[in-house]
Amino acid sequence: MGTTENAPASPLEIPPSLQMLQLLTGFQISQALYVVAKLDVATILSNGPRTIDQLAAETSASADALGRIIRFLATLGVFRTDGDQIEVTELGATLGEDHPDSFKYGALYWMETHYGPFGDFLTTARTGESAATRHFGQPFFDWISSDPERAELQNRAFANAATGLRSGLFREYNLPDGAVVADIGGADGSMLSQLLMDAPDRRGIVFDRPEIVAGAQKTLAEHGLTDRVQGVGGDFFESVPTADVYTLSYILHDWDDESCRRILRSIADAAEPGARVVLIEAVIPPGDEPHPAKVIDLTMLAITTGRERTTEEFQALLDSAGFTLDRIVPSPTPVVSFIEATLR
Repeated sequence: MGTTENAPASPLEIPPSLQMLQLLTGFQISQALYVVAKLDVATILSNGPRTIDQLAAETSASADALGRIIRFLATLGVFRTDGDQIEVTELGATLGEDHPDSFKYGALYWMETHYGPFGDFLTTARTGESAATRHFGQPFFDWISSDPERAELQNRAFANAATGLRSGLFREYNLPDGAVVADIGGADGSMLSQLLMDAPDRRGIVFDRPEIVAGAQKTLAEHGLTDRVQGVGGDFFESVPTADVYTLSYILHDWDDESCRRILRSIADAAEPGARVVLIEAVIPPGDEPHPAKVIDLTMLAITTGRERTTEEFQALLDSAGFTLDRIVPSPTPVVSFIEATLR
C-alpha cells in the first residue's frame, strides 16, 4: 500500500495556519456584533424579516456596509437570509432590546469600555499593569463612575448578565439561613431581587457605590421589593452594613488578593461570628480543557487588578481573611458556582 504522507488534507480539515487566521480575526466578529447591537438590528427584526434596504433606512446606516456585515454574521448563525429577506436567528435575537435573555447592553458595555484597553495588552504582559489603567489614566471603576452614562451602561450590562447568563441560576440553590441578606457590590439590585423574590421572610440590602446603587430603586420597585430591600451607598473597602448572609456576585474576581482580603475584612468587622458569605463566582478547573473562567480571567488581567481563581486559591483567600470554606455548589452554568463560607 502506498504512503499517504503527502496526500492533500481532507476538505473538512482546517490547516493550522487558517485556524490561526480565524483566531486572529476574532476582533472583527466582536465589532460586527457591536454594530448590530448599537443599531438595534435584532430588535427591529424581532418584528419580522426585512430587506437590507429597509434595515438600512430604519437604522440610518449604509445599505452596502450593513449588508456586508449581516452577510458575514449569517455565516456564524446570527442571521438567516432568504433571497433579499433577512431574519434574526435564536442566537442573534439575544442582541435585541426586549429579548428575555438579552445581552444587548453586555455587547455595548464590553465594546465601549473593554475593547480599547486591550490595545495595551502587550504592556500588561510585560509589566503586569492593568491595560485599562494605562489606557484611561485611572483605575477602570473610577473611570466608569466618573460618568453617569457609563455607570448606567454598566448597570444595564450587569442586569443583562443577571437575567441572561444567570437565567435559572437560583432555581436549584437556596441561600444559607439568615434574616438579612446584603448583596455587596449589588449594582442595580437585579441579582438580589432574584434571590429574595421567593423568600418573603427575608430582608435585603443592595450595597454599592452611591452613583451605582442609585439605579437599584427602579429595579426593586419593578419586583415589588421596596418595602423590604434598601439601597445603601458606600465603599466596601471601608465598611459594609451588618447582615446575616453576604452575597458577592463576581466581585472578588475584580480585585487582587490583598484587595479581596480588605473587602472580606470589612464584612468580618460588620458581622457576627457564624455569619455566612456566598461568593458567586467562576471556579477555574484543572487541565487544558476550554472553560469560560479562563476567558474571563484574561478580561480581569487587562481591565482590573483581579483574576479568576481555583478552588485552592479561594480556600486560601477566605482562610486568610478569617472565613472557613464550607462547600462549593456548582450551578447549571459553568460560569458560576456558589462558594459558601462561614466567619470564624
